[in-house]
Amino acid sequence: MPVFDFSAAPPSSGEAVCTWTVFRSEKREATPEDPILVLDNSAAQWKHHSDGIFTNPLRRTAFEFSPEDGDGKAPSRALSADVLRVDARFTSLLQWLGENRINVRLSGKNLPEGYAVYKIRETAFGGQAKLSAEDGFLQFMIERLLASDPPTRDILPDEEEDETGDGMRLTSLQSITDFMKCAGRTLPDNIGLWARRNLAVARSHEVSPEERRHAQRALSIMMNIQWKNNYFESIDPVEARRILDEELYGMESVKQRIIETIIQINRTHTLPAYGLLLIGPAGTGKSQIAYAVARILKLPWTTLDMSSINDPEQLTGSSRIYANAKPGIIMEAFSMAGESNLVFIINELDKAEAGKGNGNPADVLLTLLDNLGFTDNYIECMIPTGGVYPIATANDRSRISAPLMSRFAVIEIPDYTDEEKKVIFSEYVLPKVLQRMSMRREECLVTPDGLDALVSIFRDTTGIRDLEQAAEHMAANALYQVEVNGAAGVTFDAAAVRQLLGA
Repeated sequence: MPVFDFSAAPPSSGEAVCTWTVFRSEKREATPEDPILVLDNSAAQWKHHSDGIFTNPLRRTAFEFSPEDGDGKAPSRALSADVLRVDARFTSLLQWLGENRINVRLSGKNLPEGYAVYKIRETAFGGQAKLSAEDGFLQFMIERLLASDPPTRDILPDEEEDETGDGMRLTSLQSITDFMKCAGRTLPDNIGLWARRNLAVARSHEVSPEERRHAQRALSIMMNIQWKNNYFESIDPVEARRILDEELYGMESVKQRIIETIIQINRTHTLPAYGLLLIGPAGTGKSQIAYAVARILKLPWTTLDMSSINDPEQLTGSSRIYANAKPGIIMEAFSMAGESNLVFIINELDKAEAGKGNGNPADVLLTLLDNLGFTDNYIECMIPTGGVYPIATANDRSRISAPLMSRFAVIEIPDYTDEEKKVIFSEYVLPKVLQRMSMRREECLVTPDGLDALVSIFRDTTGIRDLEQAAEHMAANALYQVEVNGAAGVTFDAAAVRQLLGA
């Protein structure tokens, strides 16, 4: 808990003064021990839930309690308490609440250093209506600020309800304007400047309606993204190994190489300088590895399928000069994730240079992979990419250009041996299919020679996708015999496997 400083002298009546100082916090949840703000409680011990409004910070920074609150008595007038300390992330929000006289309910606890407020909810009392731009805006704003990092420098002013801002989207100009004011310097400087310029366009009557619409849409996209810093918590190598074992059988050297690559985070608390490029035959689990790494990093993930991208504009978006302009796939991925730190899974990287017409999609990927920032033609703002971790998959390394290859730590994924395929089929693939079909293990059994025959049939194919399809076929056949013919179960030996699969 921060050390509180009460050295400020009481102001004279009407004097324009700031009564509070700021403290810096990186806590993601507010509690009485790690509050949003602290009010003076030397005159009265305030109730756990207290209604009122913040007074205009330009006159005197205080919270004015409604008459029914306070020390349990029934005062004839409202009581007020100076704001003593404020989390640096919330200073702009506090000013906005005071300037707009938003009716709120505080939840707090009386401590020796003051009334520690850990929750603020908008409410309607005294016959008044809620005043903020949209229902749920204040909860959305508080959750967003708690998830933010402290600003680079301090900002100075010129019974419990279960309310959250989940599902809140900033779409109207009023909610976007309020958000920008409340977010203050928790927004990256370049994005804050960009937002103010676009807000001016969206409000202007000197530009076309189309330009205003594009500016408002771009603002909505950018303000709904949580812009995080590039600090990453340490990774537990034991838990990382457990996740990889859960997704991938065998391939011990591959798992070790992956953990060695991402464990660098524990020393630097930043993402590794290079992403992962997984090269190997189809069906060997490259995509499963990518999803597992996203779980290890505790990041949302999105996929880019390079086989379906023929034009760089699909990635970079189109200019706002066109009526049907829209952001590119990369920007949409940030929007869908709702935050700037995420895993980009780039499938079939070896097809990235197969662009048609206006350019090469691989060139766009280079700007994303360099972690110097990415600019979408529609958004027209540099997007920080320091929190983006790319994981690419490919079948043929000879079709990947040297510049692309140099951006990755390359890991070769070998095909499974016959013995590994047997274990994967009997211990992972078939049990998973039986569970999905609500079948018991004894209703579909495969003998050792049946397993040998199964692997022999698919010896010339890579990966385990054919084995997965075979498991589906065998389980469906066994289920038919159990449900229709009344069989207790079906055992597949070598002859039965060959007959069923037509080999």
